Amino acid sequence: MGVAGRIAARLDALPGGPVGVAVSGGSDSTALLMSAVEWARERGRKLRAATVDHGLRRESVAEADAVAQQCARLDVPHRTLRWDGSSASGNIQSAAREARYRLLAEWAHAHQLDCVLIGHTRDDVAETFLMRLARGSGIDGLSAMAPEVMRHGILFCRPMLDLSREELRKDLERREIPWTDDPSNSDDRFDRVRVRKAFAQLAPLGITPDALVHTAMRLADAREVVDAAACAAMRDRITWDRAGEVTLATRGWRGLPHEIRVRLLKGAIALLTPQAYPPRQEAIDGIDGEIGARVPFTRTISGTLIRGADENVRLFREPAAVAAPHPLETGQTVWDERWDVVGPASQTLMIGALREDGLRELDWRASGFRREALLTTPALYRHDTLPRSLLLAPPEGYSVVLRYSVPPRTTR
Repeated sequence: MGVAGRIAARLDALPGGPVGVAVSGGSDSTALLMSAVEWARERGRKLRAATVDHGLRRESVAEADAVAQQCARLDVPHRTLRWDGSSASGNIQSAAREARYRLLAEWAHAHQLDCVLIGHTRDDVAETFLMRLARGSGIDGLSAMAPEVMRHGILFCRPMLDLSREELRKDLERREIPWTDDPSNSDDRFDRVRVRKAFAQLAPLGITPDALVHTAMRLADAREVVDAAACAAMRDRITWDRAGEVTLATRGWRGLPHEIRVRLLKGAIALLTPQAYPPRQEAIDGIDGEIGARVPFTRTISGTLIRGADENVRLFREPAAVAAPHPLETGQTVWDERWDVVGPASQTLMIGALREDGLRELDWRASGFRREALLTTPALYRHDTLPRSLLLAPPEGYSVVLRYSVPPRTTR
């Protein structure tokens, strides 16, 4: 079976609605686009494409235009999504990656796509393994990429994880389909480029991309076992109330395996701060140590306020991290990635956090909820009025519920 057939076999398992594909113009995403187009035509499926222009190189505009032209020739609707990375600091590649997922998710929501295809390959699995090994990652970081992952409420699918970049390029060359090579892929300032070049020196030791992929897949199998045990522990130890306060029971904490404790903490934080990547291990280990010491503590991490005392740790959404107010223009919206708000659409109402000024207008003590939790619950605003709580005093016709149902998986 050729490249297109192997990709199509995986695409056949997708949900039945419209599908999106992320295309940068490089060999991997171009191969994915061509195979997805053939598959969609044969199956009668709707397909859209998008390119994220990070604005980090002068050539990026022309490259995005080239993808748009290619999609036009293929009769595939295309959209260029632009991100201004000029203000990004620290790990630019990490910031660009997160922006890419966010922009693609917004595009997918706007077009009601069931999923978005991304062109990760076996090479990406091997390179990521080696990069994370150098950082001392554990079982989560070293496990192979998942074929499917949820980001910002959208399913992202990786149908080429069993294909190598070389296979894809040979297939494109055979079909005389051009692609664009990103100059940053040969820039030694980036870890991934240095790792890619290091494989030549590691090969005599038997440390090849295929060997690392095999190890990553074995670790992914092991992770599933640990995740199952962690989910059982979450059901026993993690609870939440209608205001979004999360309680983690820490009785017998030191008697739990370290991996389970880590997943309990990450799972509790993920309920309050849905995001693509969990907090850094060093921060989680610090909180783990404070819980074990049985002393009161307060920490903020990844948009979460954490307070430990006695045999419970209480977690709240951090006010500074809550989503900014935005118009309530539709009859149903998701706010702060945690709340489903239903009610009449309005051109004058805004939805945002209750905050201190809204809390002062309520008899919140009689509600039984803690003020730390209520501060970050959703409220409706008009420009000249105080916010009105959707949880404690919802206007007629409006309702709000948390999106939680079961404890989430702690690995991404």
